[in-house]
Amino acid sequence: MRTALTILFIMVCIALCVVVLMQKGRDSGISGLTGGSSDTYWDKNKSRSREGRVLMITRVLSIAAILLAAVLNISAF
Repeated sequence: MRTALTILFIMVCIALCVVVLMQKGRDSGISGLTGGSSDTYWDKNKSRSREGRVLMITRVLSIAAILLAAVLNISAF
C-alpha cells in the first residue's frame, strides 16, 4: 500500500511540475500594484479557456500532492 501511494505521489508531483510550467506568466504591470479591475470579457470568461483549465488542474494536483504527502507522513509512524 505504501509503495503504491509513493508511486502515485511521485506521479502527481511530476504532473504538477509540468502543469505549472505550462502556465503563462502573470504580467499585470502597474495595474497589479494599484488593484486594477478585471472587468474585461476575457477576464470574466477565463475559466472556460485553456488557461482556466490549466489553473484548475494545478489546483487539483496541488491538493492531491498535499494530501498524499500527509497520508505518507502519517503512515510513517
